[in-house]
Amino acid sequence: MSDVLVELGKKLAEKWLTLLVLPGALYLAVGVTANVLGHTHPFDVLRLSDQVTAWAKVPAAGTFGGQVVVLAAIGAGAAGVGLVAQALGSLVEHLSFAANWRGWPPGGRAWADRATRRRRERWRRRRQLAGSAQARAHIADPNSSGAAEAAAFTAWAEVYRVGSEEPARPTWSGDRVHVAALRLQRDVGVDLGTVWPHLWLMLPDTPRSEITTVRQALTRASTLTAWSVLYLPLVLWWWPALFITTALALTGHHRFRAATEAYATLLEAVVRLHAGDLARQLGLDCTGPLTEADGAGLTDHLTPRRVRPALPSPSSSSGSPN
Repeated sequence: MSDVLVELGKKLAEKWLTLLVLPGALYLAVGVTANVLGHTHPFDVLRLSDQVTAWAKVPAAGTFGGQVVVLAAIGAGAAGVGLVAQALGSLVEHLSFAANWRGWPPGGRAWADRATRRRRERWRRRRQLAGSAQARAHIADPNSSGAAEAAAFTAWAEVYRVGSEEPARPTWSGDRVHVAALRLQRDVGVDLGTVWPHLWLMLPDTPRSEITTVRQALTRASTLTAWSVLYLPLVLWWWPALFITTALALTGHHRFRAATEAYATLLEAVVRLHAGDLARQLGLDCTGPLTEADGAGLTDHLTPRRVRPALPSPSSSSGSPN
């Protein structure tokens, strides 16, 4: 038992160091660089080295107690900044998926509504152009160079760049997960929000591991975007920090979209493959491939029933017969 606890402690310490302290320490180092160099000497390494040397010569820094205090302060500061980045990353993820945007505060809800309508109008416009291009490709001369087919392919690619289904959320990532739920509801009658918690509990190790891995990639990508937000104020003191902010934002955006695509694909695939097994474990009549009727029955079986108010019985009514 002690060996297990020691190994668990090592893993927790490793994660704490990797996810919080090291990124936070790098942020503090960039912050110190920004404060020392400023806009006037943005790349003066000698100036930075001289300042660090001057700090090292402070009498308190030469004692053991002073060094312990400095290291403890750096570790605490780095961990604190890392925790802020983690919290901000959760906010970034929440805003990116925008699952309940209709329940946001009025300002955020108005912005989300405008963004959703703009995405929907752009999708409809591009879909109309793609339909026209496809119609022209059908009546094109078969002996032509294939320019009409290439134009139709490009037009449909522009549609899918916005979304494979009509947008219902203000962001691409939110719509991608929504599309998975929409397809499951339409094709096999499964409500993803209702069925998924029960399905997750009975999944084999392989799909659980795959989904967990992709979910962790989503968290890391959103945290990376959060770091770009934290680096942005440093631009006020040191303009090269703008390059760091831009690189982190672009990388986080790309990784988040890739992880969202993988996550939505896995969700849909796992439900299609294992929802029938869940139905059979619950004793429902489901043989062969999952059908729309099977999915609807499974969803209905797992949907909590609302408590109906009890009607008063005739004997408890007020008044007595004459």
